[in-house]
Amino acid sequence: MMSLFDLRLRKAAWPGSALRRSILITHDRCLPDSIQTSLVCLKRKREGLSVGHWRRKCGRLAARVRELEAALAAAAEKAASERRGRVRAQQSLRRALSEQEPRSDEATAKAADAPVSYPMAPIGTVQSCFSPRNGKPRQPLVVTLARATVALDPARVPAAALEGLASYSHCWILYVFHLNTNLDKMLNLMKSSIFSWKVRVPRLKGGKMGVLATRSPHRPNPIGLSVAKVEAVDGHAVLLSGVDLVDGTPVLDVKPYLPYSDSVKGAAVPGWLEVDGALAVESIHFSEQFISALPICWVHAFQDLIKQVLSWDIRSLSQRIRPHQVNMETETNHHYGEADENHGDGACSGVIYHLHLEGIDVSYRIDQGSNIVVEDATLLPGAGNQNRHGYLAWRDKLGSSGL
Repeated sequence: MMSLFDLRLRKAAWPGSALRRSILITHDRCLPDSIQTSLVCLKRKREGLSVGHWRRKCGRLAARVRELEAALAAAAEKAASERRGRVRAQQSLRRALSEQEPRSDEATAKAADAPVSYPMAPIGTVQSCFSPRNGKPRQPLVVTLARATVALDPARVPAAALEGLASYSHCWILYVFHLNTNLDKMLNLMKSSIFSWKVRVPRLKGGKMGVLATRSPHRPNPIGLSVAKVEAVDGHAVLLSGVDLVDGTPVLDVKPYLPYSDSVKGAAVPGWLEVDGALAVESIHFSEQFISALPICWVHAFQDLIKQVLSWDIRSLSQRIRPHQVNMETETNHHYGEADENHGDGACSGVIYHLHLEGIDVSYRIDQGSNIVVEDATLLPGAGNQNRHGYLAWRDKLGSSGL
């Protein structure tokens, strides 16, 4: 039995006190052997129970870990199986699309050697200041004031897909050369005698290059790639500047421009591309009739746009060699080649050329010294609808300084 003195010492002693420890040790040594033995047994039993408890707990945890690992492995296998199923389904779909019509054994053998097709559909349309092909820049960013809107199809692409694009200064546009007139040649692409594998290059004055060494729109697959400056993003619409895209162009994809990977230092080009001013004009002047034909608020901005467009000779090679008027109505209907000869003597200064820009028909002349005189401007039929995506449509949103 513990005395009252011992109990008081237990309550009053400070934790870790040497006096408390010595008194308790002395008291335990004074206990009978049977009691000390019982205490030792109790301590060992308690220790045994504690070890068993932790062993059982660790066993349960290990079993739970094994269950989770098995579930994770099953989920991974299921995902892999689904992925293999999707791949097989896609392959079957491609085969079905390439075999839409019943074929003979010989045709089936030929089809097996034919390349697999990949069906694609446009995600949007370009609404551009350039209505026909005639007059648009040959390369992007040459005419910085040329603007267009990429209008995404809300039924196919939600506005959330454009989230973050406004943080980039430029983007790539992948599109279809939808105004090409060589569809019959493309359908017979394998017949090399039909498809034009070499094209005339404007800078070479009629010289030819392989089509894959140029940026000609008449390609094996009529897909174009253009870079443009991102001015603004509004819902399903993206305002771009510096474009070389025609109104109505189907858009396949939009990708951000990454300077660290898309810009190549020290990139080399052929010598014929390094000739400065090969297609540049000498001067551009505006007649009084042109200035009076436009509203005052629109004259200066439109003049700057026309100067940039006409600063390079936009005429086709045939027009430069044999000056003639292009029938703009025919050109608007997506055909080149038909032309109306001017009633003059055929000299360069006697031919009136037309440029359709921002819904306005701009007429101009160019002499043999590459001097241009812009003579008149008239509103095209239906131009009111075109202004919904051009300069005027975005002027109020971005302000005059932004445009």
